[in-house]
Amino acid sequence: MSEPNRTTTSTPKDTATSGADAESVTPILQARGLVKRYGHVTAIDGADFDLMPGEVLAVIGDNGAGKSSLIKALTGALVPDRGEIRLNGEAIRFSGPQQAREHGIETVYQDLAVAASMDIASNMFLGRELRRTGPLGSVLRMLDKKRMREEAAAHMAELKIGLRSLTQTVDTLSGGQRQAVAVARAVAWARSVVVMDEPTAALGVKESGQVLDLIRQVRDRGLPVILISHNMPHVFEIADRIHVHRMGKREALIKPSDYSMAEVVAIMTGALTVGSDGGKATVADAEAARAAGLPTT
Repeated sequence: MSEPNRTTTSTPKDTATSGADAESVTPILQARGLVKRYGHVTAIDGADFDLMPGEVLAVIGDNGAGKSSLIKALTGALVPDRGEIRLNGEAIRFSGPQQAREHGIETVYQDLAVAASMDIASNMFLGRELRRTGPLGSVLRMLDKKRMREEAAAHMAELKIGLRSLTQTVDTLSGGQRQAVAVARAVAWARSVVVMDEPTAALGVKESGQVLDLIRQVRDRGLPVILISHNMPHVFEIADRIHVHRMGKREALIKPSDYSMAEVVAIMTGALTVGSDGGKATVADAEAARAAGLPTT
């Protein structure tokens, strides 16, 4: 590949844009009024989205809230019926996932999409294999395995991922190590955004911690991260902001430091509601709020 061409903007966590300052900064990825219907079923109902430079944005929502459809629209896997998507301030319409990847948006799926029988370096370059120079590559189409191993090793070292050998097959790795390979592959090719779909699902405590450290390193390198997760402790540990999705659209965009975990869950379920300014939550469903152990007055 040699080193992928990056155009990201680095914004440390402690200076991440928010509030009034965020209004003067162009979002890396933005959507307005997205709509997607399947017959009488509305999967996305006028959804908005904003991902700022250098942040980890957690996207949460109950099952059936439409967050998966939203992410698919943002990554080209789904074409919305209406609405606008902007990347770095420019309107864009993805016709498929490959076009999103060409614009620097990489996704780490929950099932990882790794080839278990292939080695680590081959997985890093899966679908983007490097060929040898000269007739060996152009005519005989021989792969440059040495170069791929060297570049894969450099990416692993950059993210401080320690593996015994890049020639070992992925099926010999633990769940956390496989996740690390998938993350490293996404980061190696991403120029704009890395999307992580439930990256700690089915992982133990130690491996989950390692994945969260990887997310921090990705953010600290200047790549904003969209984190889809049901794990609220992980969301509160790693996210700079939280996008709460409910009934096909954004219910709230808040900072985890402003709310308790119980309050965020209550917003997600409709017990509490938040204004567009992300201010103080108010009770929308007193019975549901009491069930969550929250005051209703």
